[in-house]
Amino acid sequence: MTMTTATMASPSRQPDPARSVASRVLSVLDAFSGERRRLTLSDISRRTRMPLTTAHRLVGELVAWGALERDRNGRYQIGLHLWEVAALAPRGLGLREVAMPYLEDLFVATRQHVQLAVLDGLDVVYIERISSHDAVGVHSRVGGRWPAHATGVGLVLLAYAPRAFQERYLGRPLAAFTNKTIVDPDALRRVLAEVRRTGFAVSDRQVTLDAVSVAAPVSDAADEVVAALSVVVRADDPLPGLPMPGVVPPVLAAARGISLQLLRHPGTP
Repeated sequence: MTMTTATMASPSRQPDPARSVASRVLSVLDAFSGERRRLTLSDISRRTRMPLTTAHRLVGELVAWGALERDRNGRYQIGLHLWEVAALAPRGLGLREVAMPYLEDLFVATRQHVQLAVLDGLDVVYIERISSHDAVGVHSRVGGRWPAHATGVGLVLLAYAPRAFQERYLGRPLAAFTNKTIVDPDALRRVLAEVRRTGFAVSDRQVTLDAVSVAAPVSDAADEVVAALSVVVRADDPLPGLPMPGVVPPVLAAARGISLQLLRHPGTP
């Protein structure tokens, strides 16, 4: 069973007078997304299923605190204070700071998209990306989510996840983005086993038909895979003078370098 990208949009919420204030505040923040970065008050009211007066009061408090800001057209957007708080998340900024020198080296070696991601729930969340202006187009963005089974970083994180988690993931509908997306659970099990055997993953045109992702795991001091990094290259000509097999060694080297730093600094999340 497959699911299109359209069906993956946030489900509409029914009015619930029993919701707590905290739940309503969080629903206001959750109304924003990568595709909806600026919203009017009416947009927020509609997406949160709250009366306009309630939405106005909560939005006013969020603006006063700095979680939301108003642009010159009167629309609301995520505020800088919320970003400051989010930057304290150890799996974001802390891991990014350790990984950044290796991501930069990998970018210099490939001049293609270099990405770092972690698993959050059933999705991967990208916490860093370095890009070249002439690299192949990608849908990922820093802070963005993507279904794990279709991405290189996601295949790595799924492969090293506990078996119970894998089966829970495989038991849900898997979204298809191209005719190359692996949506058959048995086929995906075989792919994950191969990732564990080789130590890297290749997502071949699963998100778009012009991009291939090569990814490798990042381990912490407890030898647990906590993140994955990848290089996304053009499917027809991955890297001039550097065919696909040549992409794997630098990706593995960068992942090992980050893992070594986490081993040397076990306090880093």
